[in-house]
Amino acid sequence: MRVAFAGTPDFARVALEAIVAAGHDVVLVLTQPDRPAGRGMKLQASAVKQLAASLHLPLAQPRSLRLDGKYPEDACAAEAALRAAAPQVMVVAAYGLILPPWVLALPADGCLNIHGSLLPRWRGAAPIQRAIEAGDAATGITIMRMDAGLDTGPMLLAEPLPISADDTAATLHDRLAPLGAKLIVQAMARLPELEARAQPSEGVTYASKIEKAEAPIRWQQPAASIERRLRAFDPFPGCTCETHGQPLKVWRGRVVDVEEDAAPGTDLAAGPGRLVVACGGPARQALEILEVQVPGGRRVPVHEWLARAAAAPA
Repeated sequence: MRVAFAGTPDFARVALEAIVAAGHDVVLVLTQPDRPAGRGMKLQASAVKQLAASLHLPLAQPRSLRLDGKYPEDACAAEAALRAAAPQVMVVAAYGLILPPWVLALPADGCLNIHGSLLPRWRGAAPIQRAIEAGDAATGITIMRMDAGLDTGPMLLAEPLPISADDTAATLHDRLAPLGAKLIVQAMARLPELEARAQPSEGVTYASKIEKAEAPIRWQQPAASIERRLRAFDPFPGCTCETHGQPLKVWRGRVVDVEEDAAPGTDLAAGPGRLVVACGGPARQALEILEVQVPGGRRVPVHEWLARAAAAPA
């Protein structure tokens, strides 16, 4: 098939690689403009751009696809490129831009989306993180035909994937990405025969974008909720707190039973090399912090950080 592909992060790169390997003719790749990243804040190409460049695929990086929007020159150039490429189908995976009606109507066989949840649960921008945060036992991949709504289109294929008790957003992403790649290749191979099923009206939830403002730990929450959020926000944005007079990112923790009740946020006596913090209900449950990071430092086990803190001059 003649395929236009729209995607940006590594989740999308895995799918693009599989589509090329399956023998499809990728006639145009759309990805987000280069963004500043790293300590030096140098412009960095997206994972999809890097792969497209290595495979010598035609590439466009519009800031918008809305012809009546803030960057009409970008949208007009993208429209010209897409019409010239004449794709039979467009595959979208974590692109980051909303597709306006003219894009949805352009490919003869429509636009297919690789979504990182079992729709209609977790429509929206952050389905992987929100599934972990909510304590879901499973998630999955849905391949759907895109329409004008937010992840509301009819479904072509879906496959579940269990969420492990120690999954972070990073590890779950790394298991979902190849599943998405596998299913999109299957869907493209079977496109004429696949039945598009409307999403059920029950069970709809929305996965809002992860914001840095969500990083501070709210110790009034139950310990289990905080532990899930640590994993959901790894690697971005991380969870933050201040303890022993120092700001910290907290990367790992575990729920522990304690013998005393204390106000949420109180450090509890737990023995050398351990840091246990009181949380909201249920009673006698707290969070033991296992891995932390100081500003400008690296991730370390909490016992290592505590030893350094104790040895530092007052």
